[in-house]
Amino acid sequence: MEKIPNLDWANLPFGYVRTDYNVRCYYRDGKWGEIEVSSSENINIHMAATALHYGQEIFEGLKAFRGADGKVRIFRLEENARRIRESAMGLKMVPVPEDLFCEMAKKAVELNARFVPPYGSGASLYIRPLEIGMSASVGVRTSTEYLFMILVSPVGPYFKTGFAPTKICIMREYDRVAPKGTGRWKVGGNYAASLGAGERAHELGYSAVLYLDPKEKKYLDECGPANFFAIKDGRYITPASESILPSITNMSLQQLARDMGIEVECRHITVDELDHVQEAAACGTAAVASPIGEIDDLDTGKKYVIARDGKPGPVTTRLYNHLRAIQLGEEADNHGWNTILDI
Repeated sequence: MEKIPNLDWANLPFGYVRTDYNVRCYYRDGKWGEIEVSSSENINIHMAATALHYGQEIFEGLKAFRGADGKVRIFRLEENARRIRESAMGLKMVPVPEDLFCEMAKKAVELNARFVPPYGSGASLYIRPLEIGMSASVGVRTSTEYLFMILVSPVGPYFKTGFAPTKICIMREYDRVAPKGTGRWKVGGNYAASLGAGERAHELGYSAVLYLDPKEKKYLDECGPANFFAIKDGRYITPASESILPSITNMSLQQLARDMGIEVECRHITVDELDHVQEAAACGTAAVASPIGEIDDLDTGKKYVIARDGKPGPVTTRLYNHLRAIQLGEEADNHGWNTILDI
């Protein structure tokens, strides 16, 4: 029996904790090599690598959970494998085969099984796959060699003070991405571009920035590093845009909403519509659904109060609880979203 780490599972940050192993695979000479297992936290990279100079870097984020039955569940593994391929093709990188992605993710979890937080702790094992261009080049060109690797880290519960609404803001002086740019792919540069706005929002006491579309500044876009959805007149509405990363969590919540008999609309949502929504939330891997209580438009001074009683809305709460229960094996996984490991 492997020794369980001496960690305070319930109070882990959403950050990095060293684990035992990571897994790696190199693309060289026109083919992917063998899977390598490493205990090193470092990689050897040329100072002129395309990842460092021309941004050939993509990544994913997904989680594994220790379930009520003691088994470990990786949530929507195949969907993450598909999405990183889309990112690779967008940046002219060599896509990782889906079966290789899945094999490596499972191996990374199995090798670090003792770091999967116990059921009931509120924590999970975060899985971070990434692919980077390794070829040395000072000219703008695609790489001929790539490294794909997966590291894992136990992370604490996202809601340290409970599942409660937060305040977010709209700031028109910032764009997350350019129109028809890299917003639809999971690229590190998108997140780097959001750091300034995010820090400014936190300084002002907001949890995140709700970006508007980068072209017309009329429609809702992403919500910091997450997708946005709202409940309006009994319908689940979420922005449609070429600038938005297709969130696997949002996709899952939409399916659960349909299962509940709720109509789903993916469409342009104007800022003015916020006056008429009954619930709102940011959704993503980290939080599943983070309820929004108020949205302040810092340019116009308009305040959109969503949660007038200070509590998460009933539909958001039900969706959140249902998805979490599927991840933890507490409710039936009717759509086959979990990859179950008996470790």
